[in-house]
Amino acid sequence: MRIVVSALGFSLVAKAVDVAGLVDRARDGEPRAVARLISLVEQGSSALPEVAAALAPHTGHARVVGITGAPGVGKSTSTNALVRAFRDQGKRVAVVAVDPSSPFSGGALLGDRVRMGDHATDSGVFIRSMATRGHLGGLSWATPQALRVLDAAGFDVILVETVGVGQSEVEIAALADTTLVLLAPGMGDGIQAAKAGILEIADVFVVNKADRDGADQTARDLKYMISLGRRDREGPLWRPPVVKTVAARMEGLDRVVEAIAEHQEWMASHGELEERRLRRAAAEIEAIAVERVRTRFGAVDQLAKRVVSGELDPFAAAEQLISGNLRE
Repeated sequence: MRIVVSALGFSLVAKAVDVAGLVDRARDGEPRAVARLISLVEQGSSALPEVAAALAPHTGHARVVGITGAPGVGKSTSTNALVRAFRDQGKRVAVVAVDPSSPFSGGALLGDRVRMGDHATDSGVFIRSMATRGHLGGLSWATPQALRVLDAAGFDVILVETVGVGQSEVEIAALADTTLVLLAPGMGDGIQAAKAGILEIADVFVVNKADRDGADQTARDLKYMISLGRRDREGPLWRPPVVKTVAARMEGLDRVVEAIAEHQEWMASHGELEERRLRRAAAEIEAIAVERVRTRFGAVDQLAKRVVSGELDPFAAAEQLISGNLRE
């Protein structure tokens, strides 16, 4: 960034971004380059289309695993434990931890190094906190593009831990290859699962804190509800397994990793993995297009005045807004 002095005062001129160089360094495993690319995504940089074009040939290899559930079920502890389990298999792991936004700075309230300090010095692990910035659904609007960066950077597994907003937290199912829904005994989660659509988004149920009273009952309730939800379905269906864990002690994590691998194999053999990734790409295209249109909303007031005056009808005004061909 450099400062230019003009007759009108001071102005900031953005430093040119060497996109090709950043992508090459990210693919070579340089964490600073990966972090810089994700920052460009979060900032909505004008270089973003060039970044996406440079990343595109190198994507499509990472396994994306979503981790969701109500606050207090142990998502961060489970994510930390899963990182260790995948690292034991020799896989490179990236974590996108989506946190609530600060009301003051707009940034993430929780820091990545604070939540997962065990892996801070591991060169095979990359951890990034991203703020929701008011976006509903438990994810940041920039999350899909951040996943594209991490995929192109050669990570084998990308774990996406959502913010934990309860019943609104369903977007992760459209973003991940495999979605883990965490529950804990004694929190009323059996009822929550029945009414919040969790049965539909979960590929693997994880009953964490299984050393507590009621863990077996929670697991039984889930299995019963899964059986009810599948009775009227036709064709091949994945039956979500229910795995009990104590993530703080690394108990049951091997079985979770096995369940993720089994789900991946099932999807590959039934064509579901390709379908999910097609839907993800379609949603990503739609989101980018909507964001482009939203940037033109500054012209809505001008168009509204013309509609009120009878100079323009609402359909013609909407067409001008969508096309970008705003005429006086």
